Amino acid sequence: MRFQLRLRKPTSMEMSGRMSLWFTKSLKSKLSLLLLVAVIFPLLTTGVISYRIASNLTEEKEKLSGMNTLKQISDKLDFIVRDVENMSVFIIGQKDIQSYLDNERVDISLYSQNVAFLMNLASSKKYISNITITSDSGYPALSNTTVLKSGLPELLKSNTKAYESNSKWWTSLYENQTTDDGLRRVVSLVRPIRNMNYFQRTGNLSISIDEAEVRRILRDAGWEEKGSIWLVDQDNRILSSQTSEGLGLQLSEMLPNLSELEGTGGAMNYATERESNTVLYHTLPSLNWTLIGVIPTKVYTAQNKYVLALTAYAIGIAALLAMALVLYFITWVTRPLTEMARKLKDINPDEPIPTMEVKSKDEVGLLLHSYNMLSNRIQRLKVQLQQNEAMKKEVDIQALQAQINPHFLYNTLSSIHWMALMNKDKQIAEMVGALSDFLRFSLNNGEEFCSVQQEVAHAQNYIRIMSKRFQDKFDSEFYIDSDLQGRMMLKLLLQPLIENSIMHGLQKKNGKGFVYVHGERYSDSMTFIVEDTGIGIEREKLLNIRHQLSGISEMEGNNPQKMKSGYGLRNVHRRLLLHYGSENGLHIESESGGGTRISFTIPILEETP
Repeated sequence: MRFQLRLRKPTSMEMSGRMSLWFTKSLKSKLSLLLLVAVIFPLLTTGVISYRIASNLTEEKEKLSGMNTLKQISDKLDFIVRDVENMSVFIIGQKDIQSYLDNERVDISLYSQNVAFLMNLASSKKYISNITITSDSGYPALSNTTVLKSGLPELLKSNTKAYESNSKWWTSLYENQTTDDGLRRVVSLVRPIRNMNYFQRTGNLSISIDEAEVRRILRDAGWEEKGSIWLVDQDNRILSSQTSEGLGLQLSEMLPNLSELEGTGGAMNYATERESNTVLYHTLPSLNWTLIGVIPTKVYTAQNKYVLALTAYAIGIAALLAMALVLYFITWVTRPLTEMARKLKDINPDEPIPTMEVKSKDEVGLLLHSYNMLSNRIQRLKVQLQQNEAMKKEVDIQALQAQINPHFLYNTLSSIHWMALMNKDKQIAEMVGALSDFLRFSLNNGEEFCSVQQEVAHAQNYIRIMSKRFQDKFDSEFYIDSDLQGRMMLKLLLQPLIENSIMHGLQKKNGKGFVYVHGERYSDSMTFIVEDTGIGIEREKLLNIRHQLSGISEMEGNNPQKMKSGYGLRNVHRRLLLHYGSENGLHIESESGGGTRISFTIPILEETP
């Protein structure tokens, strides 16, 4: 007979069960997994966040650097523009030029002087290609050089309306050919010349800026080698570029589908089929010319790749070191715990815990030492528990006796009330009845909240008692909104305020006074006011009381031992703050000889707290 042994591959459920059993039984596996997750996950998260921050910083740094470069170029070009405009005003105001254009015939002497003046002026400015003054009277043109061919007349003819409607007008890019510089691309400032006396037009001034000098400024700015930078006019035609690329063309021909530029400067993303770019732009302050800079995204993404590689290496090395340290630490920590668990596994809970040998002074050693002390501790706890049970029985008996005392007091007061009625002494009967109700409400089985109706009744009982004590000293009136009768509020709030009015306001007053108690509803809150016509409070004392009340929540709110027992203004204020919040304390208004008004506002509770 032959037997064949076949090995069965465990299923996924069996593998999952084994992993779960291994994880639940082994403390070492739990700690290893948790610590590895706790270490590696923050490392990976930190790496991702660091890479993103570095990428964003690289991009923002590149944009900021580009914008600073554009602003520097803008400042240089703006200086040239303003210098040319100031120069034009200076030339137009020259007396010899005015005389030459205004003469009835050509003055050769003035012609020679003015040409020499223009030559000296143009030679002092490297970016000036030529300065030309034409006469409306047909006199020979004044110029620092001989212009062989110019595209200016054609531009003036095609832009007559724009030229004639402005005191100064900047042309688009065109070509000039002179004897000194040859063929040049220039941008010119053109403005009419008028007689200084009767403001009649006598000629025309054009100052041309050499595009090559503008291109040199753009090229020397240190723009990205693989990027581009253009200067465009108000019609989005390219006036200059660092490589002479696209001169005279529309910007849309170089950057198709570019979004509209908003504001005087900014940045936007611009993508083509081949690559993505960042477009920066800045408008010259003196003219509606705009500098457009293009930075390929790959310029700073190349730096991001380096940052990514560096971050990945750092995170990888840190993760490997963390894993090795975690595994070593877990093994070192759990080895004595595993031995201790093996020894304690068969201990009988009903028997004293046996002592164990302590080999170290760390937390594990302290744990073993604690186990050695556990047996004695348990024995002492057993004795203490027996003593506590005996004391508990004694306390229960005392509590029962304390519970009987209030009932004995109520019954005694009821007997006195009945005897007073039998003797037809209504004042004593009324006073005893009010006192009985007063004490019953004050105890109230330890409840903190009551209805408004109960609180008002308690206050009225107190006034009945005090009116018998201070006969003909005061009268009282209650005005309580009927909608508040069934609403719940913190108890024993009105009585201390009424007591304060009687003892400190009305008792010291000569003659009879009044106590008014108001209760009104305002939306989701109710306001109570206790007002008297007593002697009032002096200003200095009132400020001191307000200061004490304002300091209760800060200095005394967390230390009830500083509060005196009994009910008073400070006690009521503190209870309001504790139960209703810091905005619901007492508000006191008073003046010497003018009575006192104390109020508080609390939210309406839908149910009994």
